[in-house]
Amino acid sequence: MIDIIPANVEDLIHVQSIAHRTWPHTFGEILSPEQIRYMLNWMYSLETLEKQASDGYLFFLAEENGENLGFTGIEVNQEPGKTKIHKIYILPTAQGKGIGKKLIQAIKDIALENKQISLSLNVNKYNTGAIAFYEYLGFVNIKEEVIDIGNGYVMDDYVFELKL
Repeated sequence: MIDIIPANVEDLIHVQSIAHRTWPHTFGEILSPEQIRYMLNWMYSLETLEKQASDGYLFFLAEENGENLGFTGIEVNQEPGKTKIHKIYILPTAQGKGIGKKLIQAIKDIALENKQISLSLNVNKYNTGAIAFYEYLGFVNIKEEVIDIGNGYVMDDYVFELKL
């Protein structure tokens, strides 16, 4: 049975570990190894994750039999009435078990409890598997965004939204 549990600051090491084990598989054919390394160090250092938690991000782990298989990081009211899904990843070996759906449902529940009107997220334009998953769940592509992240790299994304 898969459980979605709130992650505290001590659990952020598990978020970091899942990201490091997931990103090479997810982005290996989209981004260079150097950009993956750069982004992991930038977005998933414990210092960055702890700062995000102290700034109001909520992190959740998906676990089964005590094993952490995925996570999400969200921000309620990132814009008034909108919950932003900043991070959501599932280990490659655990994909296809319904973990992504359970994480999205947990996010929806939190958003609705907080009287939010929509969920939003960014997804790499070339991450076709994730795009198909989000569209299957009812998310709609509302715009494109290119974000300069430094060191000569950009995030070339679609912004997806799900009305609640």
